[in-house]
Amino acid sequence: MFLTALALSLTPAPCRTYDAALPPQLRGWPRAGRTLDTGHAVTLNAGRDHSLATTVRIRKAGTFGVALDQSGWIDVARGRGKPLRFSSEAHGPRCSTIQKIVRYRLQPGTYRVSVSRLKGTRARLMLVRY
Repeated sequence: MFLTALALSLTPAPCRTYDAALPPQLRGWPRAGRTLDTGHAVTLNAGRDHSLATTVRIRKAGTFGVALDQSGWIDVARGRGKPLRFSSEAHGPRCSTIQKIVRYRLQPGTYRVSVSRLKGTRARLMLVRY
């Protein structure tokens, strides 16, 4: 009985709203943009193979994340090179529609962001600077 009460007290309360209390670097997630960048999210159509690709230009070196609204495989490559090794991978914040964030250490330049193994035919992404 005690263990059941303890387990119930540790269960998080259900979310009443989503994307309302995002950390500063993710506050642009609810805003719609036309390109993958910081400050807003972009919704892209996936191909028949449930994958998509887009480019992003990094102006200043740093750690950047690619946030995704569903499960999927996120790769970042410089130009047409092989995918870079990511520095970390995590779930999005609680009570958000962000399902996954993969972080990379990037230098200035143009990168190709590829997302595969998507569940749907559209995906919402955002570039996040840390």
